[in-house]
Amino acid sequence: ADFLGGWRKAFKSQQTNGRGGGELVTISILRVTMSRSAYPSKVNLSVNLGQYATVVDFLIARFPAIAAEQWHQRADAGYLHYEDGSLIASNTPYLKGPWVYYYREVEQEPEIPFDEEIVYQDEHILVAYKPHFLPVMPGGNYVNQCLQNRLRKRTGIDDLIALHRLDRETAGLLMFSHNRESRPLYHRLFSDKTLQKSYQAISAVTDEKPEVGQSWQIKNRLVKSDPAFLMQVAEGEANSHSEIRCVQSNNTRALFELQPVTGKTHQLRVHMLSLGWPILYDRFYPLLKPKNTDVYDQPLQLLAKGLRFIDPVSGEQRDIQWSQNLTL
Repeated sequence: ADFLGGWRKAFKSQQTNGRGGGELVTISILRVTMSRSAYPSKVNLSVNLGQYATVVDFLIARFPAIAAEQWHQRADAGYLHYEDGSLIASNTPYLKGPWVYYYREVEQEPEIPFDEEIVYQDEHILVAYKPHFLPVMPGGNYVNQCLQNRLRKRTGIDDLIALHRLDRETAGLLMFSHNRESRPLYHRLFSDKTLQKSYQAISAVTDEKPEVGQSWQIKNRLVKSDPAFLMQVAEGEANSHSEIRCVQSNNTRALFELQPVTGKTHQLRVHMLSLGWPILYDRFYPLLKPKNTDVYDQPLQLLAKGLRFIDPVSGEQRDIQWSQNLTL
């Protein structure tokens, strides 16, 4: 994708010049905008010696969606290196054990026109608001347009690491660590499920309307559906648990507070669907809609509103809330 200095033929039209039937060939060239991540991704050389001759051979096999020529171009341009910064060339021999750092590239990265906001920061963690449509981490068509890389650029903290995730379509609070020594303590808040999350969601209501103050405890078994990024309820022992309460309603919509006890993929979306009130503007549930461009005036009505936990370093109770609410 980088050959000819990033220029690519867009089309070729042929015209008759009126002089003996000769052809005038016009070639138009368009500039292809490549976005390269400002921060590296990494992969470990974990395969036994002898399977690959060079590091680039390993990368070609490890990431088949990326053309072999592109890996050679990255090596030639100095965008492959070890942890200590030493460069990896196209012919660098494979050596089991070290980490290889590389920089993701995409063509025409979408610009997300919504701003993040830092809500809380101390010497260990940072909590930020993620707007709708912005991914947390690099992935797919996004490298620099993700919350983690935006915050790294904004704060100058290159060691900022997201401690959990939100779907790209969901807005709300995310916690990041920027202290390597204390990072395992904050990771444990999530693995031990001692951190409480609260959400808001809006659903459309028609014939059957929830009563304000009505609450539900949803416990069921969630498994992968088809396609595999979707989830569905299945028979068997429950592996998901959410507490849901209706706090406001009108003739067409209702506002809910949600507290996930477990953290399965799309858990709140599926649990709201199981109540008969799928979340408004959900493109996955109840029916998967065709993939298309984002509709910015119809964001998924799901907001990660608050984080409550006992700080593992200071021992203080923390209750961090986003100041805004979803409105009917």
